[in-house]
Amino acid sequence: MKTCLVVDDSRVIRKVSRHTLEGLGFAVEEAADGQEALALCDERLPDVILLDWNMPVMSGIEFIKVLRQRTYGEQPKVVFCTTENDVAHIRAAIEAGADEYVMKPFDRETLHIKLQLVGVA
Repeated sequence: MKTCLVVDDSRVIRKVSRHTLEGLGFAVEEAADGQEALALCDERLPDVILLDWNMPVMSGIEFIKVLRQRTYGEQPKVVFCTTENDVAHIRAAIEAGADEYVMKPFDRETLHIKLQLVGVA
């Protein structure tokens, strides 16, 4: 079973994402910020990370920069999931190492397509 780590400071978004991902056949873990997510990645690397941009403690962009500096290579796949939709944010996310980008709010079909694009669904 593929694993997904949902990283978002909103408990509601984590719950909705978990429900959607479990429906797509993923085992799901959750983190409320980038620092918590890094600790979970150190324990067990997920197949894919659904990552929020704006979070306290460590933002999504800070998290992905640290994640990509570690020795994981191109793993795990990272899909930014955020309300930030301008070209500058999208470019910054991709340059930092994101594999794909999805806008909040998203539906099951949209998320499934993004997960297929990064090769995990």
